[in-house]
Amino acid sequence: MTASGDTEIPIETGDDVVRVRQAARAAAGAARLSLVDQTKVVTAASELARNTLVYGGGGVARVSQVTDERGKAGVRIVFHDDGPGIPDVDLALTDGWTSGQGLGLGLAGARRLVDAFELETSVGVGTTVTVTKWRR
Repeated sequence: MTASGDTEIPIETGDDVVRVRQAARAAAGAARLSLVDQTKVVTAASELARNTLVYGGGGVARVSQVTDERGKAGVRIVFHDDGPGIPDVDLALTDGWTSGQGLGLGLAGARRLVDAFELETSVGVGTTVTVTKWRR
């Protein structure tokens, strides 16, 4: 996989969540994802950026256009925070579970909206979530 056009966005305020969403939409459009798939990746980006802000205490998102070894285009977004980490990943990926006051659909919902979802976390160190959506 190769990446190009990286856009790095600090996530420190609600306005930054909007910037992540805008960057995801621009990358998805440039990768020529369908409108449905653009909406899916933008929705996942919005949920994960908000999680980075609310539960991770802020962090950064890196939005990239990617190409696989067969030339297929897509969008990859990496979210990273140095927050408290997630003590029970399986529980955190369960619909309806939340450590805050949300609906508990962010992580699990984002995972359903993308083609690839990776979550690395360590308690007291932070969390990195990487999502990829490919053009059909």
